[in-house]
Amino acid sequence: MNRMALDELKQQIPLLEYLQAHDWQQARPIGFGRLLGLCPLHADHKPSFLVDPNKNLFYCYGCRRGGDVIRFAELYHQVKFPQAVALLHQWRGLPPLLHEATGFYRMQLHRHGEAVAYLYQRGVRSPELIEHMRIGYAPGSCLRGWLTQLGYPLQALRQAGLVTGAGYDAYTHRIVFPLEGNLYGRSLSTTAPPHRFLPGAKGGLYSWERVRQCPEVILVEGLFDYAVLWQAGFHNVTCAMGTQLNAYQFRQLCDGMRSIYLTFDSDANGSGQRATQALAHRLREQRLKVCTVELPEGHDPNSFFVNGGDAGQFQALLEAARS
Repeated sequence: MNRMALDELKQQIPLLEYLQAHDWQQARPIGFGRLLGLCPLHADHKPSFLVDPNKNLFYCYGCRRGGDVIRFAELYHQVKFPQAVALLHQWRGLPPLLHEATGFYRMQLHRHGEAVAYLYQRGVRSPELIEHMRIGYAPGSCLRGWLTQLGYPLQALRQAGLVTGAGYDAYTHRIVFPLEGNLYGRSLSTTAPPHRFLPGAKGGLYSWERVRQCPEVILVEGLFDYAVLWQAGFHNVTCAMGTQLNAYQFRQLCDGMRSIYLTFDSDANGSGQRATQALAHRLREQRLKVCTVELPEGHDPNSFFVNGGDAGQFQALLEAARS
């Protein structure tokens, strides 16, 4: 991009608006329109992050980093300059576009028996849960036509990652879950890669705003793990969409004093257990109470419930993790 295009992008995305959309809250004004708050780029314990909305600039006196909204996106999402620019373009234009795509996919779900059957196979059987998670289905070869009919240009669909460079729907035969600024698609086909996200960051912890005030939080790997636990009545559950938390997700877990129940997969190769121990160590360094939930070998929360486990048995696992 040339300098003029970059300047236009920064004018379209005020730094303060972008910070607030990523959960930054100023502690106090300090004159001349400037604001001071906790730094979202490191573990800050006293306000050291200065924002000047008039100049669209920030500076942290703690970690000694500063710059404009593009520099903040680089540091916050831990990406290089071109990826930061792409993320900002997506953030500026994606919310209405993703809203329309999500609505279209939700309309498709009950029109395709294979999608409903797959959900049933994975233990997702409650209409209330499907509504809560806004689950949809991407049959393929139809989203592009729907969105262009609504007036979205093809280039915008390509830029968002909803359509491939060749013009085809990017998500085909996938159960779709809307995320924070992204979409997760789980393939029904065994020949396609099982997991797919749109380009860019996967966002924060799933449904975090609903659980952040809970004194105890259950953290799982996958959205189908989340689904069966929520369906069983454990509404204090959140999901990292993998065992490797990004910096934003880790900060969310540490934004208050709570007990965290790590409920990752019990893998035969021990990878889930190793990820649990590594994350538990990092969280305990932040003085959080961490309990590791031991599932039967070879199981994750989804398979635990699909294979006959119930809420009472899972509650017993939680209680065993406390001791």
